[in-house]
Amino acid sequence: MGVRHINPEGLHRSPAFSQAVVVERPAKTIYIGGQNGVGPDGRVVGPTVGEQARQIFRNLAVILESEGATLGNIVRWTIAVVDGHSFDEGVAAFQEVWDRADPPPAITVHVVAGLNPGCLVEIDAIAVV
Repeated sequence: MGVRHINPEGLHRSPAFSQAVVVERPAKTIYIGGQNGVGPDGRVVGPTVGEQARQIFRNLAVILESEGATLGNIVRWTIAVVDGHSFDEGVAAFQEVWDRADPPPAITVHVVAGLNPGCLVEIDAIAVV
């Protein structure tokens, strides 16, 4: 596919993220706008980061499947979590859905003052197919 996940010597290595992702050839790129833990009815699914993160991963999967891709095609995501809430439950949700055979994407996490009403976490993503 022409995508390499890199973790150069001298940098921390983690099973949860790659330090960088290199796309070496032209490819279909999918830019996914910020997803909240909102179900098909437009309502926030639950009051915890874990419940909302699980819904976000379902939403991401639906978007990617509509383009013939999977979560494994994600090369980068940005996570926003509301201040005062731990993203540990979100990491657990990620581990439930991420195929450990796929290298993890590059990830940035921001702690923010607030998101859409009732939302505790938001994730946007870039996928390369």
